[in-house]
Amino acid sequence: MRRPVIGIIGNSYLINDEYPAHAAGTMNAQALAEVSGCQPLIVPSHPGLVCIETLLDICDGFVFPGARANVHPEEYGEEETPAHGTFDRDRDRLTLPLIRACVARGQPILGICRGFQEVNVAMGGTLFPEIRDLPGRDNHRMPPDGSLEEKFALRHTVTFRQGGVFHHLMGAPSVMTNTLHGQGIKQPGPRVIVDGHAPDGTPEAIYIADAPGFTLSVQWHPEWNADADPVSRPLFTAFGDACRDWAAGALRKVS
Repeated sequence: MRRPVIGIIGNSYLINDEYPAHAAGTMNAQALAEVSGCQPLIVPSHPGLVCIETLLDICDGFVFPGARANVHPEEYGEEETPAHGTFDRDRDRLTLPLIRACVARGQPILGICRGFQEVNVAMGGTLFPEIRDLPGRDNHRMPPDGSLEEKFALRHTVTFRQGGVFHHLMGAPSVMTNTLHGQGIKQPGPRVIVDGHAPDGTPEAIYIADAPGFTLSVQWHPEWNADADPVSRPLFTAFGDACRDWAAGALRKVS
């Protein structure tokens, strides 16, 4: 039986500050291959290079990973400010319609960090440009110094809605996660269910109401240490199971 093919949305980079490339993090590919049991495939994040209809036929599911660039505020009806940071308009133009198509079809998606924010925007929600500037909120950004282990260290709890989707999946009412993001959900989209929060009230776990398939997304980075982490493993396992069902012609709704 072939492994389900999972499209990892790539990000735009300049190698040596001059050679343009599309790339995806090794940790995401490892988590999909080793925990989800799937075949990762990096997707160029440019709508001029990718036909969404063809991509939907090739892939059994999609991961929308983190990135330095943010979703442009025009996508949720707000004006750009310096606080919104840098952007990748090509990724916006590819991912937002792709997310909506997957949700409608029931094709599995997993949003991570920026991908979590993309799912909210694709479904009609808005974002805060900088969480740490809000009264009563913590600094959720990646520590500027230290090793990868220190940057991806567990830093706060996420508390799930009692009896909700994530509570059921994790088998616990709260878990410890890392945190490496600057932006966050301001207004959830009409169908976006916030199923988990950080201690300061920042949304950390969402899914799409009444979607026929897997739509779980998280604000933290579960790809770090995914094979051994008790929070990451069930998330990637459930995503892989949903993608196998899709590949076999069945839908798996996590609820």
